[in-house]
Amino acid sequence: MSTHIGAKPGEIAETVLLPGDPYRARWAAETFLTDAVCINQVRGMLGFTGNWKGNRVTIQGSGMGMPSLSIYANELIRDYGAKTLIRIGSAGAMQEAVKMRDVVIAMTCSSISSPSRGFFREMQFAPCADYGLLEKAVIAARAKGTRFHAGGIYSTDVFYNERQDLIDMLAGHGVLAVEMEAAELYTVAARHGARALAVLTISDHLLTHEALPAEDRERSFADMVEIALEAAFG
Repeated sequence: MSTHIGAKPGEIAETVLLPGDPYRARWAAETFLTDAVCINQVRGMLGFTGNWKGNRVTIQGSGMGMPSLSIYANELIRDYGAKTLIRIGSAGAMQEAVKMRDVVIAMTCSSISSPSRGFFREMQFAPCADYGLLEKAVIAARAKGTRFHAGGIYSTDVFYNERQDLIDMLAGHGVLAVEMEAAELYTVAARHGARALAVLTISDHLLTHEALPAEDRERSFADMVEIALEAAFG
């Protein structure tokens, strides 16, 4: 049992999927896992462990933003022995070619800062995905016929954009989408020798200003979860 996770020793699998929303963790567990059991309710951040095609997997909410994600990723690896962590969540598209409901598989993550910035000081560390997970995710997306994009994303500290100049500059450098957690996940995993990947669904668009209604988001996220599971176990 760690500070923020109430699971007992052995209750968390070596492979963990990390949605930001704890209710999305519950939906994913009920939808994709068999014999799922709730193993964490501390601070309402729900976590579940069950089985997918005979493979043991935990789906643990991680909260919103890099500071919250950092807490859960560190404790999952350090205190529970997690070895593979895959973020599943929403993102905002930054390119015309990236459409609503498309899946983005994040190769690299740019950020202005993250909780790990104090470790690196003047160094500009480049957080990147585990290649084996990324390759399997691409194979799974192709096999499913899912529209997907693999490339760089932007992890931001703020939800409401106040730096349109920064968004324009990043978009001009080919960044596919923006979200709030993956850069820190990739960095924490690298520090501890774990594998990490982010598989994201486009829920809004910074260029067209489209946005999925809340009730449509879960229905659109099934491909993302299946791709993440295939990447981990396929």
